[in-house]
Amino acid sequence: MDVTAVETGAQASAEHRALLEAAAALRPVIRGYQTEIERERRLPAALVAELRAAGLYRMFVPRGLGGLQVDLLTFFRAVELAAEGDGSVAWNLGTNAIAGSAALSLPDEGIREIFGEGPDVIFAGTIAPLGGTAVPVDGGYLCTGRWRFGSGCQEADWMVGSCQVVEGDEPRRNPDGTPEIRRILLPSGQCVIHDTWDVTGLRGTGSHDWTVDALFVPERRTQRFTTRWTRWPGTLYALPLHAFQAPHFSPVATGIARAGLDALAELSGSKQPRQSPGLLREDVQVQDWLGRAEALLGAAQAYRAAVSADVWATVAAGRPATPEQQARCRLAATHAVDSAIQAMDLAYRAGGSTSIERNHPLARCWRDVHAVAQNVVVGPEYYALAGRVLLGLDGGPKLAVRTYPPGPPP
Repeated sequence: MDVTAVETGAQASAEHRALLEAAAALRPVIRGYQTEIERERRLPAALVAELRAAGLYRMFVPRGLGGLQVDLLTFFRAVELAAEGDGSVAWNLGTNAIAGSAALSLPDEGIREIFGEGPDVIFAGTIAPLGGTAVPVDGGYLCTGRWRFGSGCQEADWMVGSCQVVEGDEPRRNPDGTPEIRRILLPSGQCVIHDTWDVTGLRGTGSHDWTVDALFVPERRTQRFTTRWTRWPGTLYALPLHAFQAPHFSPVATGIARAGLDALAELSGSKQPRQSPGLLREDVQVQDWLGRAEALLGAAQAYRAAVSADVWATVAAGRPATPEQQARCRLAATHAVDSAIQAMDLAYRAGGSTSIERNHPLARCWRDVHAVAQNVVVGPEYYALAGRVLLGLDGGPKLAVRTYPPGPPP
């Protein structure tokens, strides 16, 4: 395993451009599966194969493992392009990257087991510190638990969860007295998926509950919850978590909104309202709404790009990201989601009665973008929390600047 590979400038840029071109080319392909995605509440196997072939499951995988190790803006744009095809596809791609990052801090034996056959590995599950218990046994742990929101669990190779370590009837504690939490990685075939995901928006994510019962997990596929991937070289792996965890949902929202505005423009060129002498696009109110929506969406994308580029440049120069930069990353993510909702609401209203047709793109985009906003990590509380940091105050645990020990040495 080569853990000394670094970003290689021109080569990486060419690969990243090719990734974005592939993502853009897949948009009509993804749209062709939308009816099946909605009906089956999962991504079709044939589509997953195309996403895998395009490299969209290897974005956060190190170059030393055959991955693309993309920069932050490339990651956001690839997810956004997928969202222009379908929001559920983009959600699962973003979730895959974040869940898969947990594997990068495993001992070498665990990394070889997971990535031994190549970098295009699909992950699902949750990185939140809850859901299960782990009882220490010889060589590993017996894990039991139930976890929610396993987005992509039906196409995943590996599931990620967290367990509190329990010895006897007491939680095992870290040296600082806090309960010891360990992340675990499990082959998806060893988990039981429960059909719990029947929702209005992002139906295709298949975010079902999943469980294991007294399942043995070897030590090589576990890690302390506070361990990070920083042993891997490159700017991506030195970024603060606030730069990409939680912000990874924002391009899902802006991509969905982009698809919604495009759907309105297409509809406006053919629909003739009953009480209007011309096409919908000739209605001054529709023109106004679309103009406002474009401004909202474009401004949000520009702000997110600016703060993301800023934190990337800082870390690439070998300097730590400041609390203010990290707060702006979360602020930009929440603002982008809210702006996408506002833009989509305008487009939905402008579409008139067509927008309430269940299978029309305006209806689907409206449902999906509102579903993105329901996730707590892009909630409105981050305006005030970011404001506190920008005023020199403590942002609290949700905006804490955390440092993590690196994973086990190679």
